[in-house]
Amino acid sequence: MEYIVEKIGMSRTIAIPSVPVTLLKVKEAKICEITNEKQVIIAYANGKKMNRSIAGKQKKFNLSAEFNRFATVEVSDVEVGNLNTSILSDTKVVKTSFNSKGRGFAGVMKRYNFAGGPGGHGSRFHRTTGSIGNAEWPGRVQKGRKMPGHYGNAKTTVKNEVLSFDAQNGILVVIGSVPGANGALGRMRTVK
Repeated sequence: MEYIVEKIGMSRTIAIPSVPVTLLKVKEAKICEITNEKQVIIAYANGKKMNRSIAGKQKKFNLSAEFNRFATVEVSDVEVGNLNTSILSDTKVVKTSFNSKGRGFAGVMKRYNFAGGPGGHGSRFHRTTGSIGNAEWPGRVQKGRKMPGHYGNAKTTVKNEVLSFDAQNGILVVIGSVPGANGALGRMRTVK
């Protein structure tokens, strides 16, 4: 089963030893159309975006105005209606996919944890990359060289154990961290 989730944030348990946890809110979703035996089109609420395309889909699937986003997900039960979340109470492990925090254009020290050079004594090698090429042969920079560039804002998937699931509020508590900023939307897939 696959769900659309919103990252609430991180916390920790009060038991000894304390365990770091991430809180995920499972978005209320409606199954609109069955595309094949495993995939369906779902509708969920996110923001106030509205245009004629969304209005047409809402009319086609007989949805209220709050359901303004659509996605294709994999499910095990294929019936049109509300997406079943009762499976999450028995789930032990989930995989979550979010976009990591974007850090823009970053140097090699921030992007790859390079050590850098000395700060004083006339050095000009502070936070720079250092040598990137070879001698006369092959006379070019090798592919895959770690250099400054865009860092973050990339799809990242992690596997977490489930600590608990509050079915009434739709909040899933997983052990460990999940990529992305608080309030970000991502996908969660049950593993066991």
